[in-house]
Amino acid sequence: MIPRRAEIARMHAELCSGISDPNRIAILYALSERPSNVTDLTTRLRLPQSTVSRHLRILRNSGLVSFERRGREVVYELSDIRVIQALELLRDVLNERINSHSKLLNQISSTSKEAH
Repeated sequence: MIPRRAEIARMHAELCSGISDPNRIAILYALSERPSNVTDLTTRLRLPQSTVSRHLRILRNSGLVSFERRGREVVYELSDIRVIQALELLRDVLNERINSHSKLLNQISSTSKEAH
């Protein structure tokens, strides 16, 4: 039996792996707007059908999206909207890092100009 902590770490890594690609992130944001089938996502994201299908499979395996068969159509949706909240939090962290780096570069640039 896998210890609980190890199982949680494995699941955490699996979830992070699911959001480790820009196309998968785009798919998650698109699904946060409305449940969609592959054709709809292909059109909205301007990606090849094979790319969307491959990424949806990874997102399903990561537990980030679920699907429902409606006749011949398969409709995908987010498994949990909090994934988008987590992505937004990560964007906030990235924006702060970018701002911090920008300030540092401006300081270096100013110091360099003053030295000349």
